[in-house]
Amino acid sequence: QVQLVESGGGLVQAGGSLRLSCAASGIEFIFETMAWHRQAPGKQRELVAVITRSGRTNYGNSVVGRFTISRDNAANTVSLQMNSLKPEDTAVYYCRATYVADYWGQGTQVTVSS
Repeated sequence: QVQLVESGGGLVQAGGSLRLSCAASGIEFIFETMAWHRQAPGKQRELVAVITRSGRTNYGNSVVGRFTISRDNAANTVSLQMNSLKPEDTAVYYCRATYVADYWGQGTQVTVSS
């Protein structure tokens, strides 16, 4: 059974940094893509960043230049380095990994105070 577990969320002041990590277990393959999504209260879940198995990345417009996604294929982990955080980055952040199907983590709260 595939499980994704996020860690690294918390409370930070505007302008600060956080690093999220997501570890996968119960798999014997390398995910085609791994990604981070977020969902703020009253809003739809949105894509933050995605990275392919080969390392190609893509970012949501609102985080370009501030967030960096990376992955370790051998360990099946994905991380999100978040710098210059803004109050509008406050949301629950979810890890997603795809291999034939999508797998999701349970989410980790990120709160940015002004």
